[in-house]
Amino acid sequence: MANPEVRTTLPNARRTPRFAGVATFCQYPPIERVPPEQSPVDWALYGAPFDSGVTYRPGARFGPRAVRNESQYVKPYHIEHGLQLSEVLSLADAGDSPIMPYDCEQNARVVADFARTIGDPGHTRLMMIGGDHSNGLANIRATFDRTGRPAGGLAVIHFDSHLDTTNVTFDEKYSHASPFIRSIEEGLIDPRRMLSVGIKGPLNTPKDLEYPRDHGITVVFREQLMREGTTTIDAFLRRIGDAPAYLSFDIDVVDPAFAPGTGTPSVGGLTSAEAFALLRRLATGGKDGQVRPPNVVGADVVEVLPDRDVQGITALLAGHMAFEILCLDGLRRRG
Repeated sequence: MANPEVRTTLPNARRTPRFAGVATFCQYPPIERVPPEQSPVDWALYGAPFDSGVTYRPGARFGPRAVRNESQYVKPYHIEHGLQLSEVLSLADAGDSPIMPYDCEQNARVVADFARTIGDPGHTRLMMIGGDHSNGLANIRATFDRTGRPAGGLAVIHFDSHLDTTNVTFDEKYSHASPFIRSIEEGLIDPRRMLSVGIKGPLNTPKDLEYPRDHGITVVFREQLMREGTTTIDAFLRRIGDAPAYLSFDIDVVDPAFAPGTGTPSVGGLTSAEAFALLRRLATGGKDGQVRPPNVVGADVVEVLPDRDVQGITALLAGHMAFEILCLDGLRRRG
């Protein structure tokens, strides 16, 4: 970890207005400008401006740019956690990955290859800002490698309206409907240590539920969450303990009343406040009064579609979700 006495270099918001300067994720410095004493960075955020894997509305390719712009107002101190994130983690914006806009499978290779080059492969953790969810496979591949290719695969905490374990859609095996089935097939993640939270809405067929059920994925439906609260989530967190975990946050898990800027909106979802509460619940590790968050070693925030957004509220929410996820690792390191 970077020297905890050295903060991530951030503009002085009392002197430089947040609407000035070049937009980077949460105003974190470009990775090439991180001073030596803050290197290697603990987390690098990068964009994956690819959306050719969508099954409904396109436009998430502009998501990274929109999130960068709106995240200028994400401040570094977390009130609930009492955490000054910039004092605990060295953070940087690694720019955007090159992409292959006409080929989902090729794109997953290109983005993964780029991600593997970011920062120090033995130290720097990766947060990918999409783009559609198909890019998640690429970041999972890079995270798996950087984590030492753990036996059995990574644990996964997945927030989404959709299961994303569909095998093939329109003859495409690498769309945004399939990142987790491909990750399981490649041995990157352990389905028995995968949690999908917020699943809701009508399905094309009940067979869509068979794959997660048959492979041991823990699914918490939106209605189930309303009935039982975080009981199943807490039990899952206790079960995975300190296992290396990947956290994937699809913005469409939030109700379109609060996050309209997405390509596959699903009504009846979380409020933005509920989404924050669930991420903050992870900080307890499933035990009330005990702060031991999961060992998040990689993450993504995906499916922001600016053209359908209203006043940038979805992109702003995505920026805050990235901050919340980073704070989970900040809490672990603070001890």
